[in-house]
Amino acid sequence: MQPTIGRIVHYQSYGTPAGEYLPEPRAAIVTAVHNTEPVPEHGVPSIDATVLTPTGMFFSQHLPYSEKPKPGHWSWPPRV
Repeated sequence: MQPTIGRIVHYQSYGTPAGEYLPEPRAAIVTAVHNTEPVPEHGVPSIDATVLTPTGMFFSQHLPYSEKPKPGHWSWPPRV
């Protein structure tokens, strides 16, 4: 699968340095796809996204893809 504008993906948060808050997935809406910057091992491009949190939202650019959740990366939501 390839990301497209408007799709919902997961963004893995960083958590806090002291561990009070652990990294966790957040819903994110793809706002741009960078076809010129694919992650070599996956062939999936980086994206820009609006990340939704319980207290608001933020905008992040050039998020790399990770097949498994990894802080600062986007991934496809798991199938349930």
